[in-house]
Amino acid sequence: MQAEQAELSSCSPLQGHTGSVFISVQFQLHSAMFRKAALLAFSLAAIVHGQQAGTQTAENHPQLSSQKCTAGGSCTSASTSVVLDSNWRWVHTTSGYTNCYTGNEWDASICSDPVSCAQNCALDGADYSGTYGITTSGDALTLKFVTGSNVGSRVYLMEDETNYQMFKLMNQEFSFDVDVSNLPCGLNGAVYLVQMDQDGGMSKFPNNKAGAKFGTGYCDSQCPQDIKFINGEANIVNWTTSAGDANSGTGSFGTCCQEMDIWEANSISAAFTPHPCSVNEQTRCSGADCGQGSDRFDGICDPDGCDFNSFRMGVTDFYGKAMTVDTSQKFSIVTQFISDDGTSNGNLAEIRRFYVQNGKVIPNSNVQITGIDTMNSITEDFCTQQKSVFGDTNNFAAKGGLQQMGEAVKNGMVLALSLWDDYAAQMLWLDSDYPTTSDPSSPGVARGTCATTSGVPSQVESQDSSASVVYSNIKFGDLNSTFTGGSVSSSPSSPAGPPVTSAPSQPSQPAGTAAQWAQCGGTGFTGPTVCASPFTCHVLNPYYSQCY
Repeated sequence: MQAEQAELSSCSPLQGHTGSVFISVQFQLHSAMFRKAALLAFSLAAIVHGQQAGTQTAENHPQLSSQKCTAGGSCTSASTSVVLDSNWRWVHTTSGYTNCYTGNEWDASICSDPVSCAQNCALDGADYSGTYGITTSGDALTLKFVTGSNVGSRVYLMEDETNYQMFKLMNQEFSFDVDVSNLPCGLNGAVYLVQMDQDGGMSKFPNNKAGAKFGTGYCDSQCPQDIKFINGEANIVNWTTSAGDANSGTGSFGTCCQEMDIWEANSISAAFTPHPCSVNEQTRCSGADCGQGSDRFDGICDPDGCDFNSFRMGVTDFYGKAMTVDTSQKFSIVTQFISDDGTSNGNLAEIRRFYVQNGKVIPNSNVQITGIDTMNSITEDFCTQQKSVFGDTNNFAAKGGLQQMGEAVKNGMVLALSLWDDYAAQMLWLDSDYPTTSDPSSPGVARGTCATTSGVPSQVESQDSSASVVYSNIKFGDLNSTFTGGSVSSSPSSPAGPPVTSAPSQPSQPAGTAAQWAQCGGTGFTGPTVCASPFTCHVLNPYYSQCY
């Protein structure tokens, strides 16, 4: 959607991540989805992804340990690993080395129809460190921006050799450490969840013989149509080559699913964003259902989502180098998915965020925008108010809002970790004034301190080729079980410890008591320590106690 910027509402965030791009020996990048920037380059001409499992290069997944935690902070390590997305891989004929796709056109002698093309094309293994700059060490994953001719990458966390790790996070939390100190303007280190099939679609679609082992089955809330194989078939029907990129094109079909952007960030700005869809599994779309162009808000999914970017929410000194969350150093990010009844079967009511750095638990910043309640988490009220104040179409509510997003959170999602630059919008939607034609003083336009001339991919790739991001210490489990901290750094209007800003509504309680799910203790806490009947106060860690 390279030319669709003018069709967006004036301040709508552009969310999502594909990297289904195809690079020639000139290493040109493209984005066939608006704000879906190029994530890769590969040294072979006309590289595509397919559905058969090749044997030319062995596929060895780099090990990346993770931990599952329970109340009280007891964590168990798992021998997980990462796999490179199939979009990054060389695909050739099953009988040899002939490419299935050249330039921006299919080889009709191999790919005469969608099914035969998928049957004739084989997907091979990857040289993770040598070609893509992807390395692991213990619980740490490093993604380099430019490695030789390769630009960016995306990987998924694997439970075993043939299955993605599924995260079911309702009334749970997810945390990880990140070092974004080497990510300047125009780059995005993204950690997000998508509702992909655990086996990459292998069991559903008989022509997909590669499966999760080779990183197949991608989908997201942008319903990308530049994916070359969807549902085990080649996306060659009405394939249209790009007028501006000799290596890209789009087919009739896209691939949609719910997406939870836990982390989109560089050293200047950061955002977290849920994107609900009207479907509860990976779904192939066509026509208006894909939500492209003038059909943007008629599609299966919400492409904008409901984002929380501290700078965009009026707090300009919270996130950045030498700020409250100091991006010149490593820090932890904790995201909690709070249900309306305090169980894993409830509806998603709130997404909470806080940070841990240098032994301090740092609550997320509070909104400082007139017309939006002072809060520091994502709730339905926050999203409704934000859309109204920013003048954005509330497609988030139209697609079911947090409750619909919660269905994916309950049923299970796949973890993606990536590093990319943005050929569509120069990452200005994340770290600068966007849209550039709007008044920066208008609510929601200013998103970071980067210049509106920054983020040009050709410049970023040459001037910041040594950029990188490090993700480590991935943990998930019971609320308040994945982190520890010393003294607490609190924003003026937030309680000390992990923020409880807008817990699900409760009946009125006697004065001096804390409601169900409310904070009732912890280092520095000054509120009520007695819970309303019949609830009791439970110590979850030294900094946070909760009524239930």
